[in-house]
Amino acid sequence: MTKKEFVIGIDAGTESVRVGIYDLQGRQVGLGITGYQTYHPRPGWAEQDPNEWWSALVNSVKQAMNYAGATSDQIIGLGLDTTCATLVLCRNDGTPLRRALLWMDIRSHQEADFISSTREDALKFNGYGKVSPEWMVCKALWLKRNEPEHYESANKIMDFSDWYTFRLTGRHTGSVSTTTYRWHYNPEEGGVPKRFYEAIGLGDIFEKLPSDLCNLGEHIGGLTREVAEELGLREGTPVAQGGVDALNGIIGLGVTKPGKLALITGSSHNVYGLTTQSIHRKEILGTFPNALIPGYNLAEAGQSSSGSTIKWFRTNFCKDLEPIANQKNGSVYDLLNDEASQIPPGSEGLIVLDYWQGNRSPHVDPNARGLISGLTLKHGRAHIYRAIIEGIAYGTDYNIRNLRESGISTNEVFAAGGATHSKLFLQIHSDVSNIAIHVPEDNQVACLGSAILASVAGSAYQNIDEAVSNMVKFKQEIIEPNQENHERYQLYAEQYRKAYPQFHQWMWENTKITQDQVKSQKQLVY
Repeated sequence: MTKKEFVIGIDAGTESVRVGIYDLQGRQVGLGITGYQTYHPRPGWAEQDPNEWWSALVNSVKQAMNYAGATSDQIIGLGLDTTCATLVLCRNDGTPLRRALLWMDIRSHQEADFISSTREDALKFNGYGKVSPEWMVCKALWLKRNEPEHYESANKIMDFSDWYTFRLTGRHTGSVSTTTYRWHYNPEEGGVPKRFYEAIGLGDIFEKLPSDLCNLGEHIGGLTREVAEELGLREGTPVAQGGVDALNGIIGLGVTKPGKLALITGSSHNVYGLTTQSIHRKEILGTFPNALIPGYNLAEAGQSSSGSTIKWFRTNFCKDLEPIANQKNGSVYDLLNDEASQIPPGSEGLIVLDYWQGNRSPHVDPNARGLISGLTLKHGRAHIYRAIIEGIAYGTDYNIRNLRESGISTNEVFAAGGATHSKLFLQIHSDVSNIAIHVPEDNQVACLGSAILASVAGSAYQNIDEAVSNMVKFKQEIIEPNQENHERYQLYAEQYRKAYPQFHQWMWENTKITQDQVKSQKQLVY
């Protein structure tokens, strides 16, 4: 009898690490989920403890293995993804020197402004515009300026995925995907842009960065004996080079060639398209060469807070719905969606700017803030909830428009993540952008994408495309746009696009007032 073979896909996102176990046809047979805490010492700051990442990974692997009833000799490979530009300062043995700066941390806005002012050619990946404080160089420069003792003591500066692969294999590698995507690395122009790093004051960082860069799915080593024992797996089990959670999710959606758009939803929203052209313009990020598949350039547009904003609304304004949801054996979101579906498109005049954590694209503005406009005494909770969803959809539509204007055109979106749990959310996206949306059978696309990489590293398939053709499957139902709703939404979407130019100066002034007050409070405390 032929032994069943499985692969493990690890997806370490903003709130938890998910570990999925898959057979070689892409069917999930086991899943483990363990959360970890995000610390917010100040507004705009976000940190996580790498030790909590590791404990969560160990727990999730054991959960998934128990759920699947799999044995260690059935696992032929592991692949992984994590949040990106989540920066870890550590010693040679991987010991962290401080909590990691999470991807959404935007404390380095002053460094971002300085870096943007240099007008270095590497900034073409930011559309020749402002670099976001979410990116690696901004965080690294902030640490050097504000915590020199940590920066100088660090033997290694790792992204989250690098830290995981080092702990798993003992090999210090970097991902071409991660470094191209958020580190301004360009494999087509010599790799690390040394002149750029030197110009911004990071000329001493190179010895701290990984010099051994590998493509997604490359077999980088096997599990060490110590780690294998801790995880309950087999020593030497192949580990694939992983990378960015959203990018592995693109693979899990089967978007590995031009002609399709991938929409990855969760705490944030990201829209991606592949092209054979090198495109650099203000409104989009990239294009990033070889970030996903060698030979293709990846274009990106995204929103910093989407699912996190909806969660914020639920947490702060819907506690009274929790016992009702429990009685109905449902969720608070189910109740909110039912109420919001009774509200007409446009939420009776409400427009929300989804800038709770700043704007990633097209404005690249960490000092922008969320805004709810049009409130009257008639509006209730369901109006605001629907308006938040619509505001996120307007932002996504804005980004899709800019991708189309850049030559990356499609009439199909392949979507995954938290938004796909809500048919209302998907339908609003479809109606606003007048675009069909496909949803995969397995919504854990980052896990599946990482499992696909594991199948390549474990030699089950020769390459990513072959693995995708065997492991990615979609639901039969396709979300089609309602033309009447689409026409109605156009005026609101246009008002959304007009709002930032009219209000950004006011936002900046208000944000500065808050930042100055926080600084003065710190002086009083100390």
